[in-house]
Amino acid sequence: MEVAMKKITESPSHYRHLEKKSTAELLQIINSEDQKVALAVSQVLSDIESLIEVTVPKMREGGRLFYIGAGTSGRLGILDASECPPTFGVPPDWVVGLIAGGDRAIRRAVEYAEDDEQAGWKDLETHGIGDLDTVVGIAASGTTPYVVGGLRSAQQRGITTACISCNPGAPVTEVADFPIVAVVGPEVVTGSTRMKSGTAQKMILNMITTTIMIRLGRVEDHRMVDMELSNYKLWNRGVDILCDELGWPADRARRALEEKGSVRAVLESERNS
Repeated sequence: MEVAMKKITESPSHYRHLEKKSTAELLQIINSEDQKVALAVSQVLSDIESLIEVTVPKMREGGRLFYIGAGTSGRLGILDASECPPTFGVPPDWVVGLIAGGDRAIRRAVEYAEDDEQAGWKDLETHGIGDLDTVVGIAASGTTPYVVGGLRSAQQRGITTACISCNPGAPVTEVADFPIVAVVGPEVVTGSTRMKSGTAQKMILNMITTTIMIRLGRVEDHRMVDMELSNYKLWNRGVDILCDELGWPADRARRALEEKGSVRAVLESERNS
């Protein structure tokens, strides 16, 4: 059973009788509440920094970053992890997203999966987790047994743990070496943490992986020089980068990209010639 506690994420909405409001009124309400999210995240930048500063050197030695979560939180972790290979050209096991209930829970809720306190660690074990790895538990409420149990087991084994939550003093913070708690306040629809809480989590996840990848050298200047050339848009972006950097016409840039296979390879070849 979930631990009983007063949850800001479950507090009553500031707005009553939503069903009586016009579309314009509802959009204005949601937008005004969303504007609070970035301010809440700005209050935890130092906590995010602390996590990143510990994680980067471990990943340089071969460590990985794991996200564990349930429901919306789990899906956000999987989304962030899945974007790293195409954006930064890294192997898919550098950042791994795990969700309570397994892959089928990505699209449909799996009943009671998040209530299994042992399942989080079991899922981590299937990936051979070790002491160079970092585990970030994502739980808006901060009480999800799947996440709390997974972090507790990891922490007991000396593995670096962190959490992203929206409830101060939640149980998940007690098993996180690096707790990140963005207090966004009650949701417009009471308890619907896919809204402001989910937005805050997405912002923080973006910050974590983007900053880590930049620190690991996967971005040059402001460009994704290691991106996977997996569609026409990315091929065209690669060509544009080479044209800007080397002053080449598009046809020469495209031929070089076809030959070398990546923007970085072309740039390094030219700089070393």
